[in-house]
Amino acid sequence: MTRLGKKLLILPALTLLCIAADKDAASFRAKPAAEYPNNTRQEGLRVGVEAYTSAEQTKAPFGKLNPNDHGVLPILVAMQNEGKNVIKLDRLKVEYVDVQKRHIDNIPASQLPYLKSPERPKVSANPIPPIFQRKKKNELMAPELDQRGFAARMLPPGESAHGFFYFQSTHEPGAMLYITGMVNAASGQEMFYFEVPLDPK
Repeated sequence: MTRLGKKLLILPALTLLCIAADKDAASFRAKPAAEYPNNTRQEGLRVGVEAYTSAEQTKAPFGKLNPNDHGVLPILVAMQNEGKNVIKLDRLKVEYVDVQKRHIDNIPASQLPYLKSPERPKVSANPIPPIFQRKKKNELMAPELDQRGFAARMLPPGESAHGFFYFQSTHEPGAMLYITGMVNAASGQEMFYFEVPLDPK
């Protein structure tokens, strides 16, 4: 068999491996807001949340990438409009509140790759020229982080929306999400804030 023939046989196998690696991430489906243990409802809006803190949890939405290994805590927010009015989400603000009551803003997925400062070059007294190694790919550039991010700008009656918010933090027992900026489109009035605990009830 020619070298070209061998390469043509290898390519389908590599494709299958890539598909298998991404299978978990591609099949991720969030549950309805009411099915999360940590959910609450007010003014016709139900919100459910879940902190993804383990590799087992993050496998479904992000595949091999566990954002926690890079100092990033992903928290899923699911919303269900059970009321009669459209809810505007274009001013939505989600903060992680730790046990010291400090409010930590979420970080857009596009900014996640820049959280780590570049490594400083090592200075050596060895006269032998160093062997330069190829830099490792920044795993926080994974497209799944952006694809899974919360993107809804409006929530009509009977509709639902979900997505992740990312925080540069580790999860602490007793922490919660503080959610503001939801607006009743009919009245133009901002809705009451949500404080949703992150620990199982």
